[in-house]
Amino acid sequence: MWARIFLCPALIRQIHLTWSHRSLITMQLKTKEFESLFTDGLVGLAEIFEKNQFELRIAGGAVRDLLSGKWPEDVDFATTATPEEMKKMFQTAGIRMINNKGEKHGTITARLHNENFEVTTLRVDVQTDGRHAEVEFTTDWQKDAERRDLTINSMFLGLDGTLYDYFQGYEDLKNRKVKFVGSASLRIQEDYLRILRYFRFYGRVAAEPKQHEPETLNAIRENANGLAGISGERIWVELKKMLVGNHAGHLLELIYELDLAQYIGLPADGSVGEMKQIWQRARESSLKPMTILAALFRNQDEVERMDLRLKLSREEKNLGLFLVKHRRDLVKGLDEHECLKPYTDFIIDSREPDTQSKVLELLKYQGEKKLLDELRRWSIPRFPVSGHDLRKLGITSGKEIGTILQELRDTWKNSHYQMSKEELLATQQILK
Repeated sequence: MWARIFLCPALIRQIHLTWSHRSLITMQLKTKEFESLFTDGLVGLAEIFEKNQFELRIAGGAVRDLLSGKWPEDVDFATTATPEEMKKMFQTAGIRMINNKGEKHGTITARLHNENFEVTTLRVDVQTDGRHAEVEFTTDWQKDAERRDLTINSMFLGLDGTLYDYFQGYEDLKNRKVKFVGSASLRIQEDYLRILRYFRFYGRVAAEPKQHEPETLNAIRENANGLAGISGERIWVELKKMLVGNHAGHLLELIYELDLAQYIGLPADGSVGEMKQIWQRARESSLKPMTILAALFRNQDEVERMDLRLKLSREEKNLGLFLVKHRRDLVKGLDEHECLKPYTDFIIDSREPDTQSKVLELLKYQGEKKLLDELRRWSIPRFPVSGHDLRKLGITSGKEIGTILQELRDTWKNSHYQMSKEELLATQQILK
C-alpha cells in the first residue's frame, strides 16, 4: 500500500524558501535523498549540458517524491535543448543513446556509467484528441509546467537544489491537496486518463477521503464519457495503482457516483456496498487489486466482460473468476481446530501450483485474518504414494491404479496428511 505523503518538520527545515515573481516560488532543497542522486552518471550528464549551455532539471514525480522525503523510483529530466541538439552533443561526447521510440515526443535516452537517463525537451501541446497530443518544443519552463496534469507533478528541481514551482504544487503537497493545473476540464480533455490519475494520486497524497474540490468532481463527471476512448491497458495500469493506495474503497465508490464505471469495464450495477465492506475489514492485509474488484461482481460473466475491456493478465482474470466462484462455498468446519481444513483440502485436491495464493486472497476477502496467518505458515504436503509404487507391487491396470490412488489420497487427507507411504499401502492390504 502506498505510504501517505507528508512533509515533516525535519524535512521542511532543509528547504529554504524564497519568492521571485508572483507566479513562481523557488526554494533550495538539501536532503540526503537529493544528494544520493548524484552518481557518476548524473554528474557526467550535468557536465555535458553545462558545457553546451543548456538547462537541465529534474522533472515531475521525482520532484514530488524528493519533497516528500522519499527516494524516487524513477528520475526523469527536462531540458531546453531540442532532441537534435541533444543527439549532437551526446555524439560529440561519445555517449551512447538507446531506445529512440520517445524521440518524436522529445525524449532522448542517454547511457552513462551503466545508467540510463531519459531527458525530454520542454514542450507545449498544440493539438490533442483526449488520448494523444501533438507537441511543439519550447524553452519556456512555465509553459511546460502548464501542460502537466496536477500541480504536485508540475514542479522542476535544478541540479543545484533549486525548486521551481509555477502553480503552488509545493503548497498543495504540504496541505495534501490534489489539484489540476489550471482548469480541471481543460487538463482532462487533453488526456481523459487524467481522471484516473487524479484518483490514484488522491490515494497517495490526501490525508482523508471526501476532501475533493467540488469543481474538480464536476469536471470529472462532465468528461466521464471521454474514458470510453482510452485503451483498456492504460486504464488498467492506473486503476491497479489506485486500488493499492489509500482510500481505495472511497475512490471506487466515487467512480460509481460520478458514472465512470460503465466506461472502464466495471459492472454498471456493481455491489458497491459489499466492496466497501470487504475493503474496510481487509485493508491491512494488502489486498490485490482484483480481490477488491471481485466484490463488485455478481457473477463470473462480469469478470469476463471486464477482461474484454481491460485486457487482464491470465493470473488476474483467473483470480477474479476464482473469488467470485468460491467466496461463499468454502465454509469453516464445526470444530474450531479444523477451521482451516476445508481450505487446505481444497488446495491439495486442486493439484494446481497457484491455488494456495488464490485461497490466501479468498481468506482476505472473507476477513479470516487468523486463518490467513495459519495458511501462510502452512506448506503443501506431498502425497507419498505414486503410480510407480503400485506398479512395483505388481498392479499394472491403469484404471485400477487410478482407483487405488484416489482411495489412498482420501485416507491420507482424513489423517490430516500424516500417514506415511507404508501406512497408506497397508490400509489397502497391498503389501500382503
